[in-house]
Amino acid sequence: MALYEALRSCTTHPTAEELYRMVPGSGSEMSRATVYNTLEALCRAGLVRRLPTTSGCCRFDADISDHVHMRFRDSHEIRDVPAELGDRLVSSLPRQVIRNIEQALGVHIEDVNIQLIAKPPQRAE
Repeated sequence: MALYEALRSCTTHPTAEELYRMVPGSGSEMSRATVYNTLEALCRAGLVRRLPTTSGCCRFDADISDHVHMRFRDSHEIRDVPAELGDRLVSSLPRQVIRNIEQALGVHIEDVNIQLIAKPPQRAE
């Protein structure tokens, strides 16, 4: 429960290692294997989603509602796109193109998952 609550309370989409460090007392009371096994169980139960990255480690999100993510290319940090803007992006996808993809591949598309890739914001010097 401590892992799930820590994940629900943050918006940073932590890695398993970051989550391990976030949970109070985890260094002495909880092994890293427990963190990984618990995250796997939470994903299987549909309470948490795994967000693959290009860095080789996954990030995790306890917000399982449909929403758009933005990943920074260099840091692999993931942020949520504001809901209104993400909804506008998804709703603007041409439905006919989705149907054409289904027909071309012989599948039924159940959901659309969008991840935007961005450069970090420029810092004023």
